[in-house]
Amino acid sequence: MKVLFFTREFPPYVYGGAGVHVEYLAAELAKIMTVEVRSFGDQNEETDRLKVKGFAFENPVFNNSNEKLKAVLKTLSTNVQMNVDAIDADIIHCHTWYAHFAGILAKLCYGIPLVITTHSLEPLRPWKREQLGKGYDASSWIEKTAIEMADAIIAVSNETKDDVLQYFNVEEQKIKVIYNGINLQEYVVTNEVSILNEYGIDKNKPFVLFVGRITRQKGIIHLVNAIKYIDPETQIVLCAGAPDTPEIGKEMEDSVNAVKQTRHNVIWIDKMLQKNEVIQLYSHADVFCCPSIYEPFGIINIEAMACQTAVVASAVGGIKEVVVDGETGILIPLEQQDKAPFEPIDPDKFSKDLADGINKLIGDKELSRAMAIKGRKRVEETFDWIAIAKQVKDLYETLK
Repeated sequence: MKVLFFTREFPPYVYGGAGVHVEYLAAELAKIMTVEVRSFGDQNEETDRLKVKGFAFENPVFNNSNEKLKAVLKTLSTNVQMNVDAIDADIIHCHTWYAHFAGILAKLCYGIPLVITTHSLEPLRPWKREQLGKGYDASSWIEKTAIEMADAIIAVSNETKDDVLQYFNVEEQKIKVIYNGINLQEYVVTNEVSILNEYGIDKNKPFVLFVGRITRQKGIIHLVNAIKYIDPETQIVLCAGAPDTPEIGKEMEDSVNAVKQTRHNVIWIDKMLQKNEVIQLYSHADVFCCPSIYEPFGIINIEAMACQTAVVASAVGGIKEVVVDGETGILIPLEQQDKAPFEPIDPDKFSKDLADGINKLIGDKELSRAMAIKGRKRVEETFDWIAIAKQVKDLYETLK
């Protein structure tokens, strides 16, 4: 059996959880079947069971396009390119709307069964209009079309399955819940501290860590607003880059600069670090904070838990299926608006509640350590890529 992945992200060009998912799933599946990956980029490599080819996203023909529409138009162009080379796979598997149009074409033109993994859903990310303008209507249409014509849909959490059923015309039996996973040999505690030294993180004082993109979805502004409530001796390390738009990047910059006027232990690493560098931060952080307002799964939480770090996270989406409240971390209730953009009804209360959770774990080393140990155990028992890849292959077998 052979599967063809269509994806925007693949190493070395990974910036989000979906890219991490595709990287590890492809590697694990390649141990038990043949895998081909077609991605955005210039990749060109092949081993016994894994072939990767990148397709150009940048094209001067789009230089004069509307700035907000440019990303959508270039995406569609790249998706068409992905179908030009002959396809001999038994299954097409698409990841994120950026690659869904390639899957639509492959199913229609080659007659191959289509699988969609729902890493996130456009109806629940209305802030994408800030980035894409009217292109958000196009991305939403692409996603809806792909999901409703798919032969099988993988939801990364039970709540995501419920969301698919609510927003799309899909038969429930076509949806299978398969969690994201992690490489348990790679994500382990390390004593290495070079990245802490590089950014001036005091190893003798506690710190709370955020890792993620600068986007409304990840809720980072709510964490920045929580800093004034966090114990003044606790360092705040924000590993945050790749802003969705210049505007949200500027909002982040202004917010952090305002906090720094009264606090000198806020460290902003404004780029996406390499995996081994992030693992250092996870390993030495006292608390990992995930303040997302929308999160279908939240792979960063299992990365932190694998590195034995207790988690404080918003009780939304798939996070509630990953972090066990009171055992591997603290879940913060989030009362949200019932319509887009789903922001907290009381943002200041949410920020203060985040700070309270962080302060509780910083102040109780015994509790924090117990959660850290249980977190690693939970990851080992539930989120191992080996078992997850077997579930995905079994799903493919039903479509042959």
